[in-house]
Amino acid sequence: MTKYEVEEKTVEYLKTVFDPEIPVNVWDLGMIYKIDVKETAEPADGKDFDVDIDMTFTAPNCPAADFILEDIQQKLEGISAVKTVNVNVVFEPEWNKDMMSEEAKLDLGFM
Repeated sequence: MTKYEVEEKTVEYLKTVFDPEIPVNVWDLGMIYKIDVKETAEPADGKDFDVDIDMTFTAPNCPAADFILEDIQQKLEGISAVKTVNVNVVFEPEWNKDMMSEEAKLDLGFM
């Protein structure tokens, strides 16, 4: 699997992670700020890449934060070429509804 394929698969998997209180995935909500796929220093068993994610939550005290983080971790570790996943939670810039995709805004009635 190439770096580009891992990046594509990462986005595909992130689109399956939902905040249980909002019927939209974390990707379309605009909660993912950065995806960094790097070749691992010590590849083993075809696991050639490490994935670092910078993300935020819609609110700093999000009650579903642990659930969402665990779901992301498990799903991305399921990508065959991924050795490690590191999810960094950041609050700068602060999330706002303008970060959502057009589809998410439509689904939530903001358009």
